[in-house]
Amino acid sequence: MTVDQTNPENTEPHAPKQVQRGWFSRKSRARRLARRLFLVAFLLAAIVVGGFLWFADTVTSQKAPDGVKADAIVVLTGGYLRIEQALGLLRDGAGQRLLISGAHPSTTPTQIRKATQASSDLFACCVDIGYDALDTIGNANEIARWIHSHNYRSVLVVTNNYHMPRSLLELRRADPVTRFIPYPVINADLTRRAWFAEPDTLRTMLSEYGKVVLATLRDVFGVDRGSGLRTEEDALKPGAPAPVR
Repeated sequence: MTVDQTNPENTEPHAPKQVQRGWFSRKSRARRLARRLFLVAFLLAAIVVGGFLWFADTVTSQKAPDGVKADAIVVLTGGYLRIEQALGLLRDGAGQRLLISGAHPSTTPTQIRKATQASSDLFACCVDIGYDALDTIGNANEIARWIHSHNYRSVLVVTNNYHMPRSLLELRRADPVTRFIPYPVINADLTRRAWFAEPDTLRTMLSEYGKVVLATLRDVFGVDRGSGLRTEEDALKPGAPAPVR
């Protein structure tokens, strides 16, 4: 019997290792796809979180400018002390005229004047009330229409600080020519508070950031945003719903 010189111990040579070629092998298409999807998800999450941090910093760092003046003033209804501050600016001569945008059709000028304790002379001469806006998009369209009818070029925008980024976004889309100057209504100094530990404040910030993201994506993909304005039929209906904010 001949002894194999290449195998002096006369043992069987090792069989070659089987290469795993299943769906979840190291070089399979499924694993490559899973890695890519994970990377995309990670990048999207980083963008969303980074965007929220930017949004939160923008909101918390806002301050009402001192001694600011413009051709006119607009206020978007629906938040704490918005109309009061807008009327104060009008009284101080920060603008020639004020539009209160988004009032409910059942609300009268007298009711607004009494609720804000404003003078009847100020209301009679320099305050307009818009009843057509149903949401922030509607506010922007109603305000743009009012601006063009008066030929204003610069306008003070009064709304809550958390609502300001989306308001300016919609206003500049509806009217890219007019100069909009933000005048945020600040309920509390968020720079000195751990607002992220307060459930109500965090919920408001997340909700408003989500609306800003959706508004941006809507424009990127060319989705019709509608006018956001109340139709004549809606305005005549009894018990018409209040504006959504």
